[in-house]
Amino acid sequence: MSQTDKTTPDASGSTSDGTADRPANRLAQETSPYLLQHAHNPVDWYPWGDEALQRARDEDKPIFLSIGYSACHWCHVMEHESFENDTVAEMMNTHYVNIKVDREERPDLDDVYMKATQALSGSGGWPMSVWLTPDLKPFHAGTYFPPDDRWGRPGFMNVLHSLNLAWQNQRDQVIEQSKRVVERVERMSLGGDLLPAVPADAQGPQLDVVDRALEQIASNYDHRHGGFGGAPKFPHADDIRLLLRHHVSVGDHPALQMAEHTLDCMARGGIYDQLGGGFHRYSTDEKWWIPHFEKMLYDNALLVPAYLEAHRITGRADFARVARECCEWVLDEMTGEHGAFLSTQDADSEGEEGKFFRWERSEVAALVGDEAMKLLDVAWNFDDDPNFEGHWVPVRPAPDADLAKKLGMTVDEMFAALAPWRTVLLSKRSERVRPGTDDKVLVAWNGLMISAMAQAAVVLDEPRFAEAAAKAADFCLTTMRPDGRRLLATFRADKAHINGTLADYAYLAAGLLDLFEADGDPRWPTEALALADVVEAHFADTEKAGWFMTSDDHEELITRPRDLFDGALPSSNGVMVEVFVRLYELTATDAHRRAAERAFALIAPVMGESPSAFARMLLALMRARGDGVTVVLAGDEGDAGLTVMRRAVAAHDDASVAVYAVPAAGVAPEVAERLPLLAGKSAGDGRATAYVCRHGTCKAPTSDPAELVRQLH
Repeated sequence: MSQTDKTTPDASGSTSDGTADRPANRLAQETSPYLLQHAHNPVDWYPWGDEALQRARDEDKPIFLSIGYSACHWCHVMEHESFENDTVAEMMNTHYVNIKVDREERPDLDDVYMKATQALSGSGGWPMSVWLTPDLKPFHAGTYFPPDDRWGRPGFMNVLHSLNLAWQNQRDQVIEQSKRVVERVERMSLGGDLLPAVPADAQGPQLDVVDRALEQIASNYDHRHGGFGGAPKFPHADDIRLLLRHHVSVGDHPALQMAEHTLDCMARGGIYDQLGGGFHRYSTDEKWWIPHFEKMLYDNALLVPAYLEAHRITGRADFARVARECCEWVLDEMTGEHGAFLSTQDADSEGEEGKFFRWERSEVAALVGDEAMKLLDVAWNFDDDPNFEGHWVPVRPAPDADLAKKLGMTVDEMFAALAPWRTVLLSKRSERVRPGTDDKVLVAWNGLMISAMAQAAVVLDEPRFAEAAAKAADFCLTTMRPDGRRLLATFRADKAHINGTLADYAYLAAGLLDLFEADGDPRWPTEALALADVVEAHFADTEKAGWFMTSDDHEELITRPRDLFDGALPSSNGVMVEVFVRLYELTATDAHRRAAERAFALIAPVMGESPSAFARMLLALMRARGDGVTVVLAGDEGDAGLTVMRRAVAAHDDASVAVYAVPAAGVAPEVAERLPLLAGKSAGDGRATAYVCRHGTCKAPTSDPAELVRQLH
């Protein structure tokens, strides 16, 4: 992958715009591409750590904390306008201790100070700009600041000047403000005494809370363009999955319609890369046509399961195609030589947002010729007006059946006709300067992508995806766990570092359980159990319930954050609950059930007020309260009967059904001891055999695929 774009420097911090001629600051010693982007700023940047924090205390200076990430367009803008400016840098260096943080490496700091930013400014986003007292309490915050007053925003220099005066002359008011902000952050984190203690035998909410959540989701539904809310419009993958699961559970056809329409509109829009596959971060318009062009590993990891589930329910081949193309994009462009998955691709190239992805119609016509251009005009909307700053971003402007009819083709014929021209345009696009790639490895995001790849391997019958997931899982369990027990969070330039947060453990454990369903290797659930043990030992709130974001031996922050609500990423508490529900299915260990039930009970009061903010937790609740179906398939690889039964279960519309494969002779005794669900299950009379179980009680084993399907319903 080319990294010629300014926004992805090499490990030395060198860039292509001349800023490398400046002396390097302390960030040049870091591994984060985001920090390295700022390694030659005239700002006297520090990474977060003891050196910077001690200097602030020794010199009695406030801290300017800037949090962002490498693919962030407005982070680049603020860097160019302010952090590369010598006059601004002099002001910053004279009056502040300046710290840069990569939010993807430090989700704990991002969580705490994002809540402070929201409390102080009423909104949040990146770049995040926060001013702290030397004891790390925030007293002023915002996001992007222009260099001077404009657009109703105060200029950065004016803010720096006024806050310095306040620190010098109104210290008492600043300190009092910071105390109030910390109290607000604690309330927003649902810390302190705001969450009740939960009895050991507590039971969580029932499924009626799902109905209330879906009512809230439906109230924000865009009936015309799909999705939820207006522009800018973000994918809500877990909301979509909740709609799909509810439809399967109770036959809610409006829920299916909302999910299907949203997935269809997204797949046809520019938010989906029609040429290279993969979803961009979000759409700047209500139609999903024009994206903010950065691509995040986690967005695609969350959307692949949504498209796979919709394919299982509807049988729509286009949903399967989208899931496959997303996975292929990850294999082609987002997988490192070590086998783990990389983090992000930038929105910008050559200093312009979206330049890599946009086209001139004349350029396309010259490549494909007049006859083919008739096809592309209709299928990719080149016959309409430019849709992005005088250029074209390919979109499919109408349902595929309508486009195909206009072309006098079937849908399959249309996509077959497009295929060679997609290759031609991709080849031409590959000659352009590519957006930068943030090639660090994050365990949490890898866990999400391991889940997606494993599920795609099963539903699409594609072993390569399971193999890729297994390589990434092995990297996370070895390189990212050097002591064999505790995870580190991030890796780049041959260095693994930073304590893992709850998301690293929860997302990876969930991915390992999905991978076990894909390849049947008992190593994966064994490792998931080990990760769960660490979570209970170091992250659990033993006084109440649930889990903190940080471990009990993590550095002390102004509050110990919790991650209960879904955001761009699913709640790590929600994913951890789901892990314990699944582990209970496999092990029948009551401690796993109690951990999940107490976490459900902990958030029940909050969930009752705003249940739609807990989609991942509600997916776990549906699994715990629903049929709880697990299928054990006993047979040896290569057995045709086993293949038929695998495909029968993969085609079943309920994606919550867990499927575990064991050898024809059954599992080894030590595996049976760890995973009692698998014990005593083997192929009968040499024929592949299925065991369908609900909440630990199994029906009569069968070798008949038709009977297996009947038992699933």
